[in-house]
Amino acid sequence: MKIPPGSYQLGPEDGRLTVHTQRSGAAAMAGHNLVIDVTSWKAVLTAGEAAADLRVELDVDGGSLRVREGTGGMQTLEPQHKQEIEQTIDDEVLKRDAISFRSTGATPAQDGEGVTVEGDLTLRGTSRPISFDVAAEEDGTVSASTVIRQTDYGIKPYSTLFGALRVVDEVEVRIAARLPAAVAS
Repeated sequence: MKIPPGSYQLGPEDGRLTVHTQRSGAAAMAGHNLVIDVTSWKAVLTAGEAAADLRVELDVDGGSLRVREGTGGMQTLEPQHKQEIEQTIDDEVLKRDAISFRSTGATPAQDGEGVTVEGDLTLRGTSRPISFDVAAEEDGTVSASTVIRQTDYGIKPYSTLFGALRVVDEVEVRIAARLPAAVAS
């Protein structure tokens, strides 16, 4: 489905922006794969008549990541452990820095169903080009996902137990939101 022309302002009230991490290392069984909710974000999606007219801007509060769930691991991920992980993300990984994405172009996706958006992601003061496909559903939901390599942005993936338990360098970022009414531009 094509995104109807217009400008749409999206945020947590319209959908969910999540980060998905995996674990590795000799002690990986002790850790958890995490789903982390971004609780403070704002996106502006502007669609025109053609796929190439799609523009996306996203701003994220780097101090707003909250652990929703952890799977795997030898023990249940308790609330205090979630808070400790969030503190580590704030203090050591993202350092509460703002995160932004600005699109630079768009083309019809190879599958013919969506739009491939290209642009620059700024994370921890480093900007790098990324691309991802945006899909629109009949119910007005838009979704996208991309994989980000932490080291590309100067972030050392978290590790503990002398490196025997590590977060995998590649993390997946997903967004799914229902389009609100278009705003006049």
